[in-house]
Amino acid sequence: MRRPRIGRGVGGRRRRRILLAATAGALALGAAAVVVPNAFAEDDPLAGVLDGSVLTGAVDGAVELLPVDESLLGLIDVGEVTELAESLTYADASDTLKVSGPDAGYVKVHFERLLLNAGDYVTVSSPDGAESYRYEESLIDQWATSITGDTAIVRLHKGPESVASSALGAVIDKAAYGFAPEVVDDMAQERAAQARPEESICGGDEKRASACYRTSYPDVVDRARPVARLLIDGKVLCTAFRVGEDNRMLTNHHCFSETRQAEQTEVWFGYDCIACGANIANIPVKVHGSKVLATSKPLDYTLFTLKDFERVEKFGYLELADEAPARGEAIYIPQHPAGRPTEIAMHSSVDGGNCVVKHATYDGYIAGSDVSYFCDTEFGSSGSPVLSRNTHKVVALHHFGGCPNSGVNAQLIKAEIGRLI
Repeated sequence: MRRPRIGRGVGGRRRRRILLAATAGALALGAAAVVVPNAFAEDDPLAGVLDGSVLTGAVDGAVELLPVDESLLGLIDVGEVTELAESLTYADASDTLKVSGPDAGYVKVHFERLLLNAGDYVTVSSPDGAESYRYEESLIDQWATSITGDTAIVRLHKGPESVASSALGAVIDKAAYGFAPEVVDDMAQERAAQARPEESICGGDEKRASACYRTSYPDVVDRARPVARLLIDGKVLCTAFRVGEDNRMLTNHHCFSETRQAEQTEVWFGYDCIACGANIANIPVKVHGSKVLATSKPLDYTLFTLKDFERVEKFGYLELADEAPARGEAIYIPQHPAGRPTEIAMHSSVDGGNCVVKHATYDGYIAGSDVSYFCDTEFGSSGSPVLSRNTHKVVALHHFGGCPNSGVNAQLIKAEIGRLI
């Protein structure tokens, strides 16, 4: 990507088996035992949420974490942030600012502050107006929603009686410019060629765009609808999915773990190829994260809410499984690998055809917490749901590669936060 323009105008991880007495009860999945965590000993399971605190997992601090190379967690920058010193005030002759990064895949402006008179607003749009987002309230230190393409138009809409003032308007202190799609694809291929990448393609890449399964597996495609692409802090990719009927989203702790980070995260729904084999995607519905309700590093989950939930409620939701998966059980993973439109890993030549559970108990951040499989994933797939082909319920939360790849057993997560969902 060339230098941006501003203008006025219109891994591999080590695996060890460790017997930990502190987790023996919680991880005894063979008997389908469920340990009620201390975090929910009170009568009101939402007490910690309502007072503004974040609930941490019951096993946090109670177990020894296995060694994991944090630099290989699949969090790769797919853009760069450039410092700016631009403003669009009530005293300016022009009401429009153009922020451009030639060859950029997206442009995302950051408001150092946005101060507006009542009734006035600012829009951030694509040059043709096909994508546009409106901001009516004053903001401090907030990213605007990204604009696909290499140019974003920021426009100040003020009333005719507005008084000229350099104190009112928008101050833009930085912008994120996404790498071009072909650059991200090259990064994905380079990542896949590593000896043991943390987000792994096992054998050949057998993921397919969700559009390719619309006729043959409509039930699978339907379960991919609640799966969303995350763009974190303007440049980092992950995946998340809506869980349960309420305003709840689930992703990995290693993607983000704090409310401030959730607020700086875009959540894209309906980001799919328009047809199988077509290199054209739908315009997604973009909302932002709102509040982190619960998080755990040992089980690598973050439960959070969305702003403007009513805009994405139509995409449906998934449910966490009530039973542990069995070895050999057929599974599939809807995901946004490398930030691409929805792809589904359902077939695996390593497994002789279908993706299946390789190990029903496998080491993750802690001993025995994971389910393993050879379904293909890439960076950006962290936080994807692993679903049973039989029940279409989530049996694991994908987080690691290494062939086999693995996800946290959904029963462990449900035991900790089931009453919040």
